[in-house]
Amino acid sequence: MLSTSEPVLDPNGTAADDLVATMAALPADDPRRPALRARAIEAWLPLARHLARRYSGRGVQDDDLTQTAAVGLIKAVDHFDPARGVAFTGYAVPTVIGEIKRYFRDRTWSVRVPRRLQELRLAISEANGTLAHTLGRSPTVADIAGYLDLSEETVLEGLEGARAYRATSLSTPIGTDGGMELADTLGGEDHDLELVEIHVALGPALAALPERERLILTLRFHGNLTQSEIADRVGISQMHVSRLIGRALATLRGRLTDG
Repeated sequence: MLSTSEPVLDPNGTAADDLVATMAALPADDPRRPALRARAIEAWLPLARHLARRYSGRGVQDDDLTQTAAVGLIKAVDHFDPARGVAFTGYAVPTVIGEIKRYFRDRTWSVRVPRRLQELRLAISEANGTLAHTLGRSPTVADIAGYLDLSEETVLEGLEGARAYRATSLSTPIGTDGGMELADTLGGEDHDLELVEIHVALGPALAALPERERLILTLRFHGNLTQSEIADRVGISQMHVSRLIGRALATLRGRLTDG
């Protein structure tokens, strides 16, 4: 664990606090600032790594947490103002932690939700931990709502939005024997749905045709008879059958298109 009882030194033995203070006192265009900045960041990196480890095991790679903490440290070094009378650690620690929390808030959601719900989830999570310790049991929605001074509906909304924090893989086994995966339960695209409207409209359109044309279409497309077989069945020539089929199809096409 990082000790704060002894001064943090850079590889050259200079106190890290002095490096930051010296750099902050220089003008922005002073050529000495880049070297002091680099030394200060390097000297305080153990603090950033220590803070990052506090959030380990929450579904984020440790390398990502360390990198995020380093970004927060750089911001702290760049914006620290010793004139305010606050020690650098007092400024750097909340800056680094804030950067880590923003990372969890903005980068770890499987589905993007409004920031209000992201922040609400964090508040509910913290309240849940505090109340569980205080009450000695799992808090109810009413307990959390009272603790946060929110309505129960708002808490339920936050709990619902929290489901987007982690997505379930489609390869997740389901069932008692694990023989199926979640993807197996999802429906596929039904191309027949595109024909539903046509099927619904086709009935009245067919009913409007003359009886003989309706019979010929039925024999041709439902009975799969050839035009010659239809001609023998109906008692007309094959040429006449062809003309009637063409006319009936044109009538149906017009009715379906207009409808």
